[in-house]
Amino acid sequence: MPYVPAEIEAYAERYTTAGWDGFARLAEETKATQTAPQMMVGDVEGAFLSFLVTMTKAKRVLEVGTFTGWSSIAMARALPPGGSIVTCDINEETTAVARRYAEEAGVADRIEYRLGPAVETLATLNGPFDLAFIDADKPGYVDYYEAVLPKLAPGGTIAADNTLFGLESEGENAQAIARFNEHVLHDDRVEAVLLPFRDGVTLIRRR
Repeated sequence: MPYVPAEIEAYAERYTTAGWDGFARLAEETKATQTAPQMMVGDVEGAFLSFLVTMTKAKRVLEVGTFTGWSSIAMARALPPGGSIVTCDINEETTAVARRYAEEAGVADRIEYRLGPAVETLATLNGPFDLAFIDADKPGYVDYYEAVLPKLAPGGTIAADNTLFGLESEGENAQAIARFNEHVLHDDRVEAVLLPFRDGVTLIRRR
């Protein structure tokens, strides 16, 4: 189900400042080699994440779901001197692609890649993180959120991707995101806003 009409997506992309020129090649390779290339954040959401890093003045960023690396590269390029990202994924093949493009983009020294089940990885990390981006398997969202929130800096922000999936009436991902959306809505520790662009991004701020 397309949540935003294609012509609006194209218009938004047209009037969004272009990012690193290597993203086009990353997109081509991902589409040619991966069964779910739509998992890439793309130009507009990549630019949005870069803006988030700048606006929140984040120095430490946590990502759950590396895939082929567009989002981590976009965020790393916006980090201030000394800033860093820890990004988690279970897929060695796609993480290798992410590493390769991060090297090409000149940001590999700002990104720490962790391979393994995300909940296990998150348990080993020390906070605080200023910004977190959750974009992994949807049934795990509540667990990832609960693991990330205690490691968030006061006033820190979580961005959770694909949260419009909860509009769907059937399917494991739809049900998982519906549960996640309700979980966040009723969590007194945070405030949240669901932004209806692309597949939905919910911004969650720790009170």
